[in-house]
Amino acid sequence: QVQLVESGGGLVQAGGSLRLSCAASGSIFSINAGAWYRQAPGKQRELVAAISSGGSTNYADSVKGRFTISRDIAKNTVYLQMNSLKPEDTAVYYCNADIIDLGNVIRGYWGQGTQVTVSS
Repeated sequence: QVQLVESGGGLVQAGGSLRLSCAASGSIFSINAGAWYRQAPGKQRELVAAISSGGSTNYADSVKGRFTISRDIAKNTVYLQMNSLKPEDTAVYYCNADIIDLGNVIRGYWGQGTQVTVSS
């Protein structure tokens, strides 16, 4: 069974930083690609950042220059470094990853979500 476990959320003042982690565990070979989404109250879930299997990245316009997505293949972990946080970044952040299992099958998984709250 594959699990994605997120950590690193919390309460921070505007202008501060947080680093979210998304660790994959279980019968996996590696993370193929990963992404972070967020959902604020009353809003739809939106893509924040993504990293492809080849390592290329893309970001929502609202976070470009402030957020950085990365991954550690050896640790099967995807990260989201968030700097210069703004109150409008407040949301539940979800990790999504394409996992290659031990049978060489790629499936998508979601984490449980982690709350990020930015105070003004």
